[in-house]
Amino acid sequence: MANISASNIQISQVLYDFIEKEAAPGSGISAGEFWAALGNILQKLTPRNRELLAKRDQLQALIDNWHKEHEPGYYLTHRDEYKSFLQETGYLVPEGDDFRIGTRGSDYEIAIVAGPQLVVPVMNARYALNAANARWGSLFDALYGTDVIPETGGATRSGDYNPVRGQKVMDYADEFLDQAIPLKRGRHCQVCEYRLINQNGHIVVEVELKDRTVTGLSNPDKLVGFQGGFTSPTALLFANHGLHLEIQLDSEHQIGKQHHAGVKDVYMESAMTTIQDCEDSVAAVDAADKVAVYRNWLGLMNGTLEEKFEKGGRTITRSLCEDRVYKGTSGETVIMQGRSLLLVRNVGHLMTTDAVLDSEGNEVPEGIVDAMVTTLCALHDLNGNSPLKNSREGSIYIVKPKMHGPEEVAFTNDLLNMVEDAFGLKRHTIKVGVMDEERRTSVNLKECIRAVKDRIFFINTGFLDRTGDEIHTSMAAGPMVTKEAVKGQPWIKAYEDSNVDIGVSCGFTGKAQIGKGMWAKPDMMGDMMAQKVIHPNMGANCAWVPSPTAATLHAIHYHQINVANTQRELSSRPRASVDDILTIPLMLENKLTPEQIQAELDNNAQGILGYVVRWIDQGVGCSKVPDINHVGLMEDRATLRISSQHLANWLYHGICSEEQVMETMKRMAVVVDKQNAGDKAYRPMAPDYDGVAFKAACALVFKGIEQPNGYTEPVLHARRRELKAGNR
Repeated sequence: MANISASNIQISQVLYDFIEKEAAPGSGISAGEFWAALGNILQKLTPRNRELLAKRDQLQALIDNWHKEHEPGYYLTHRDEYKSFLQETGYLVPEGDDFRIGTRGSDYEIAIVAGPQLVVPVMNARYALNAANARWGSLFDALYGTDVIPETGGATRSGDYNPVRGQKVMDYADEFLDQAIPLKRGRHCQVCEYRLINQNGHIVVEVELKDRTVTGLSNPDKLVGFQGGFTSPTALLFANHGLHLEIQLDSEHQIGKQHHAGVKDVYMESAMTTIQDCEDSVAAVDAADKVAVYRNWLGLMNGTLEEKFEKGGRTITRSLCEDRVYKGTSGETVIMQGRSLLLVRNVGHLMTTDAVLDSEGNEVPEGIVDAMVTTLCALHDLNGNSPLKNSREGSIYIVKPKMHGPEEVAFTNDLLNMVEDAFGLKRHTIKVGVMDEERRTSVNLKECIRAVKDRIFFINTGFLDRTGDEIHTSMAAGPMVTKEAVKGQPWIKAYEDSNVDIGVSCGFTGKAQIGKGMWAKPDMMGDMMAQKVIHPNMGANCAWVPSPTAATLHAIHYHQINVANTQRELSSRPRASVDDILTIPLMLENKLTPEQIQAELDNNAQGILGYVVRWIDQGVGCSKVPDINHVGLMEDRATLRISSQHLANWLYHGICSEEQVMETMKRMAVVVDKQNAGDKAYRPMAPDYDGVAFKAACALVFKGIEQPNGYTEPVLHARRRELKAGNR
């Protein structure tokens, strides 16, 4: 289909039609104005985008040469020399005076409350809606259906409702309520009735215990509202640390009959924010894919997105949840947001898209197109085109990944300035989240924040991409330790601590989010509850979870810990050292046995193949992929980047041979084929090993050093396009 020419650019028909017929109408800007603005921005910013990418390559070449000029491990005994070199090249920039961010107009979910954050591929409408609706979740269901409650003592999950397991769920919930809304006297397990009374015109909770004595909450003000009649409420709404929970009452319900106080469920405010992702979790490689991404984002912003699917023999229609309405404690109406606050992650600076071509027929920077189109779609929310409001403060939240250093962050700021001007938006209407996932950003984080100090709403650490960049940046320094050993390296703790230290010192508390990364094992919620509590304890007021169920469970941690207080306490500790962050995770003495080396190769190769085959053959950008031990892990391009760069590094330094790696890839392809045997859409890689997916996986390893900053997108996009063109 021919492209449409407008404003000195060429637009794919599918994108042109989407803007003309769907996105522009109701936005307050005409399609013609949109194309003119996009053409102008591309003309001004594309050369600068190219220059920034060229600088990445230049710096990488300088770092490679420095390491090649010295023996492996030289840097460890000459750290000051290495650091001076990074400063001289401009990789490490001077740090300026202290400052505090000036972000204004962020929503409550960003500025005030701490809680779980979901990341979901916006390309999948069902997933996008599930995540948007994950603002509230059933604690009873989350506990009953996961391994948080052991299946010992007859508490099995199989079959119909198991009252033994149900009782364990109720016991767990009682202990949680003791922490979140403690009673003046006694414990929630001793309650036989929750009721309301009027105290001088103000409604409070009265609690009758099993011994027939009466008590109340330690803090009566934690009651926010209720549903149902005053004398027979059906729900009681409470607040703790800014998060809400709802005790649902129904003594006639199957669960309520068993509960000692007639509670049928405890509903938790769960995913406070959700990143609707256009980047790592999607496989959008051409104009048609991009429009599918944009269309779903538009549907979320104007409230029209729906998805029909079959479940249990009937058709279910999923749409956005309504707000929740309660009666307040002083007679007022209390309205609680029914949906997670939605953020949109654009792509980074690297990739180009065929959705728009310049006057010479070249693809244009995809990130620039993303900024314009996702903002255009978000205007529908700002204009009130949906009865289901996203941002009550009138802000648009764009998360920007994979930026390298302050110059690239400043470029994003200038881009968003131009987008705001194009749409007539007040300056800093568009807020930006800076993902601290590249080494050059980590060591210059304060200056990166300064570059967007009046619009920043979010920083986070991303261990996966950060590790991939760590390996690629220091590729020539020597062989890296095993993937598991990387987690215990000094740079990891310094990186995680520094992110919080800098965020707190720059005034994020009460204004912006400091986030931590994903729990990658969605079936292992018991382990998550034991381990992920570390994130709020580290001062993170949001952290990524892999599912709505995980969000409901992780919310417990934010009831247990007041993150704002934790951040204030951390503000007095010494700041983490940049020198520690710069510590390269080298394996200077190869003490691994041949068996250990092969096990590492197997692990990496299986992970690469398991993810790539779905990405290439089925266009699945993020899914639960079984690892070599058949444990389901949430995988996206960040995990792929680590595995492919790690193998490339070991090949480069002779820890393994090309023949050994290829033999491993073929052997692991058989394993992956078996793991996917139940998928009718799956195409086996063995025994021919000549499919596009297998070739893509091999290219990521054998040409890993050539990939810009070790990113996987160039190979994946090219191979996925090849398959879509008919080459299997």
